[in-house]
Amino acid sequence: MNEIENKFKSAIHAGQKQYGIWNGIPHTYAAEILAGAGFDWVLIDAEHGPFEMNQIIGQVQAMSRYEVSPILRMRNADPAYMKPLLDAGIQSFIIPMVESADTAELMVKALRYPPAGTRGVGTALARAAQWNRVNDYFNLANDQMCLITQVESVKGVEALDDILKVDGVDVVFMGPADLAGSMGHLGNPSHPDVKAAVQECLSKIVAAGKVPGVLTSSKDLIADYTDRGAKMIGVGLDTIILAKATKALAEYYKPELKEKKSNTQY
Repeated sequence: MNEIENKFKSAIHAGQKQYGIWNGIPHTYAAEILAGAGFDWVLIDAEHGPFEMNQIIGQVQAMSRYEVSPILRMRNADPAYMKPLLDAGIQSFIIPMVESADTAELMVKALRYPPAGTRGVGTALARAAQWNRVNDYFNLANDQMCLITQVESVKGVEALDDILKVDGVDVVFMGPADLAGSMGHLGNPSHPDVKAAVQECLSKIVAAGKVPGVLTSSKDLIADYTDRGAKMIGVGLDTIILAKATKALAEYYKPELKEKKSNTQY
């Protein structure tokens, strides 16, 4: 039995669809509510969410009692920032705005101990190794790391073929919102041109033997993208769910609030 098995990684490589939700509220109660909802994974968003290092670790610890896989979205492709998070026990990382094979290769190496990579040895300080209590951790750890490269710009789409050749990339995750902005359709991730670009990328990812991923709150797009092979599927964000639910409740009692509308979409 592998006591540090990355269940998310095992599931996606077994061809299982894994549905998840974004965590942008930096509080352990939010983490527990999301973790207990029944999703396969919860993504802690340190790129756009106001998470400090200790808050990220707190979120992971709060989720640990539930059958859910925590995933961290990094601020950028920074091996130094990743190092203590690896030691804190995070095994799955999504790297935003990957636009080259070089960036993907840098992150593959950052996740792994030598000679396969450049991860520093710090198990005496590492929750991941239970402070040296996990037997054979050095031999087990590398295979449990999961790298998710996010393609969300025109430049990233142009580099997709090269990114797909990088050994150690597990998932290529499409970001329609930023891609829409890069394509000149800011705020309209459902634009036909954006949808077509995502569809073409999903086909390439499947053909290359990698796992495709995508985030969208549109149920129609989720159905379309899963039909085209997406296996890591983000279906919502905690902040948006809370914002919409509270607005709807207020509107029920104060109908005049319905006149206040917003066309800002994600």
